[in-house]
Amino acid sequence: MPFEYLPATGAPRQHVVLLHGWGCNREVWRPLLAHLRPWANVTLLDIPGAAPGCGSDTVPGLPELLTGILGCCPPKAVYVGWSLGGQLAIELAAQYPQRVQALITLCSNPRFVAEEGWPGMDADEFRAFTHSVATDPTAALQRFDTLQVTGSSRTRGLLRQLRSLRQLPPSDALLAGLAWLATLDARETLSSLDQPRLHLLAEDDALVPYAVSRCIESRIAGKPAAHVAALPHTSHLAPLEVPQVLAVAIEAFLEREGTLFDRATAPPELEKKAVAASFSRAATRYDSAAGLQRDVGEQLLAHLDELAAAPRSILDLGCGTGYFCPALRARYPEARYLGLDIASGMVDFARSRCPSDCDWLVADAESLPLASDSIDLVFSSLAVQWCARPEHLFAELARVLRPGGRCVFTTLGPQTLYELRSAWAAVDAHQHVNTFLPAVSLLAAAGGVPGMALRLQERDFRMDYGRVRDLLDELKALGAHNMNRSRPVGLTSRRALQGMLQAYEARRSNGVLPATYAVIFGVLKKL
Repeated sequence: MPFEYLPATGAPRQHVVLLHGWGCNREVWRPLLAHLRPWANVTLLDIPGAAPGCGSDTVPGLPELLTGILGCCPPKAVYVGWSLGGQLAIELAAQYPQRVQALITLCSNPRFVAEEGWPGMDADEFRAFTHSVATDPTAALQRFDTLQVTGSSRTRGLLRQLRSLRQLPPSDALLAGLAWLATLDARETLSSLDQPRLHLLAEDDALVPYAVSRCIESRIAGKPAAHVAALPHTSHLAPLEVPQVLAVAIEAFLEREGTLFDRATAPPELEKKAVAASFSRAATRYDSAAGLQRDVGEQLLAHLDELAAAPRSILDLGCGTGYFCPALRARYPEARYLGLDIASGMVDFARSRCPSDCDWLVADAESLPLASDSIDLVFSSLAVQWCARPEHLFAELARVLRPGGRCVFTTLGPQTLYELRSAWAAVDAHQHVNTFLPAVSLLAAAGGVPGMALRLQERDFRMDYGRVRDLLDELKALGAHNMNRSRPVGLTSRRALQGMLQAYEARRSNGVLPATYAVIFGVLKKL
């Protein structure tokens, strides 16, 4: 099942799963993301049988569909379902109450087809529409789109926006979703659910009549955590029409029901602007000092031998000066190469020295400006350690990698330059050396992203120097000096510096001073 996991851009306060309706896909939620992601980790899915082009070979039955949805989602989350997605969310809440912390339905009828005393789509009209989908799904979907935007004050623009979201043609696989619409009946379930619930109905909805709100209210009477609310002057296509209104309603409801996490969170230790500026300044002299980086990268290239098939697209993540571009191009001459780095100076330098048919981007690895399912192979040598939030990095890799795609990477572990850190600790309590994440933190971050498998290996690389100042000069030339927020402010005193140098000298052996780099090799695979 195609899905995306998008971590909160701010302090996460809840996990939110968004389930779309029949005839749409996960793209219908895009306008809402800008308003949800500042506080919510969001999971989006394409539902087979409901999303055009999704599940055209085999469409699961309803039980398999529900377990498939859960397999893509966090262990416990708030489920927001629009139209058919709302009915599926109710089924999940009823059958898997331990997985659904709260429930929000949007423009969703617990019983879509009308029955006596219960408003909905006329049964004969629904059967005729089902027949039209079976005979000409494209024409039927166009008619359905017209119904979805009916009631909006901007029908033409909304219709164009809706149709632009679909990238795959419809097929008779959509009949499975219509079968669910015809048979799902959650009316009795409404009175038995214990989770906090919010049922949002649009006043001008042409598919789910607003009159159903009174029927829902009668079913949830006596449930203090269950609520019905109106969206005035809104059509069935509320996710595209009023995304900000929806976000405010969702957050207010969850806040009122006490289902949001504490806001408190510590800022990332690394400052991204400082990282980008430092490496940009170092671009022209970087390769002259990057002996370790070359050795580590050459060993990382060997991990590509286990690939079963040649990739069609390669992302060199944290490409730096483009040093490994020729080797990657030589291995995979038919693949599209894209070099990406957070430092504009590095990208400019790489562009000037590499083949003209390569593509380049200045961007943050934790927020990749790339399409979902667009990359086969990510190669990243000694760049991941500059990502302050690995959960964001792995979620973005999961999003842009195609199923079966891989990311091979190296990063630095916390024991990197422990000799230098120990020497500084002998003279003061300040942080003079960058702190990097341990392997257990990387495994935990990747483990929080559904559908990803990560394996790690650790190796120490030792570099020898005649003087401590040679090591410090090399770090400066590489742009890899201390960039933690807790670094000391101002110049280090001459006395402290001399004390550090003296403490480091105690480690001299056979005429040289050792500096250890703890390197973590990782292979991340999208299942």
